[in-house]
Amino acid sequence: MYTKDARRAGTVLLVNPNTNIATTEMMRSLAERELAGTGLAVEGLTAAAGPAMILDPVALAASAPEVLEAVHRRLADDGGTVRAVIVAAIGDPGRKELEALLPGIPVIGIGQASVLKASAGGRGFGMATSTPLLAESLGVLAAEHGGGAAFAGVELTVSPPLELAADPERQFQELSDAVGRCVQAGAEAVIIAGGPLSETARRLAEQGTVEIVEPVPSACALVRERLGIA
Repeated sequence: MYTKDARRAGTVLLVNPNTNIATTEMMRSLAERELAGTGLAVEGLTAAAGPAMILDPVALAASAPEVLEAVHRRLADDGGTVRAVIVAAIGDPGRKELEALLPGIPVIGIGQASVLKASAGGRGFGMATSTPLLAESLGVLAAEHGGGAAFAGVELTVSPPLELAADPERQFQELSDAVGRCVQAGAEAVIIAGGPLSETARRLAEQGTVEIVEPVPSACALVRERLGIA
């Protein structure tokens, strides 16, 4: 078990599969808060190529090699301090490949961690998101990690993702409406499906109307579990 000594605890790499550096820093900062007191530092890595926001299955698949390359470059200069890797896009691009390449290092996807948390105990869960073209991919993710729990489906915002990214208040309201529809469909927990939606997910969680599962904090909790840190 790792201690809280930072020299022994090492670093968690948070890899953003899109090229938006501001999104990387937002998620890195959130992960840092979630892992406070563990001695683990959080280092953000940003994909070198690709879209600023992953909106469809083609972009999701294309981002996987960028995730692998970013981690490979970082580990080439590492002296054994990296203790875990978080793939910070809801579709977990490159997670399985990294897991196979890094058998001694936990590789956690924010999608994987979210579904595991949301479906815990077999409860019904749903997802709210702003990316309609990824709805099918999210359904596959739910089936892979949901453990047979009832999946209430994916509920979408009315406005397109890039419009909402430029209007946080509108994003909050439309995702709140989508959460309500998930609850009506039988969800006891709702995942806000998207790394760039992390700040809005936190605001929704503070409302307390239903359990909101936040992807980055869920991944951090799984990192703690895999590393044996309370």
